[in-house]
Amino acid sequence: MATLATTDTPRLTTELAEIWPRQGQWTETEYFQLPDTSRIVELSEGELILMPPPSFTHQRVLDRVYSALKVFVEQHELGVTAFAPLAVRLWPGKIREPDALFYTTAHQDRIGELVSGPPDLAVEVVSPGTRKVDRQDKFYEYAQASIVEYWLVDPDNETIDVYALDAGVYVLWTSARQGDRATSKLLPGFVAVCQDVFA
Repeated sequence: MATLATTDTPRLTTELAEIWPRQGQWTETEYFQLPDTSRIVELSEGELILMPPPSFTHQRVLDRVYSALKVFVEQHELGVTAFAPLAVRLWPGKIREPDALFYTTAHQDRIGELVSGPPDLAVEVVSPGTRKVDRQDKFYEYAQASIVEYWLVDPDNETIDVYALDAGVYVLWTSARQGDRATSKLLPGFVAVCQDVFA
């Protein structure tokens, strides 16, 4: 016996997807035509990368690190800080959105209204959904883009690893655990206390 299709079954809006490029074919022009969203969307190798929504813990840890960085930078008039979502062009076709970033006064010309160039310091708060991207993909991309310092803050392991660029390669500068303080090579005097960050 044949069954009739019911009209109350929700339909997917697949027609809408057809107006956008397929994965692997996205350009910067199309990327910047996307509607505004609070989600972090990155562009890499012609593909859109939609990051999972951050957890409460992620945002709390980010706030503590960013607040300390912002206060230090402003007190010493060292440059400009910002946080995601904010598009950063590492090179043409490669758009990332670091969780937090810092531009020295000398490099404020890299800051744009829609998209900015590579910062001097980038911070990523690692989450289960971004661990591979943060520790592998972005680790090499940020070095290739000459980002001088890269902070990896891991709430699950309660660690802060600070990498400083040396001859185009990141070298571990500080590896801080509970009871330790993470220090910056780029910003002498700036510290992040693990106990405070992960409290």
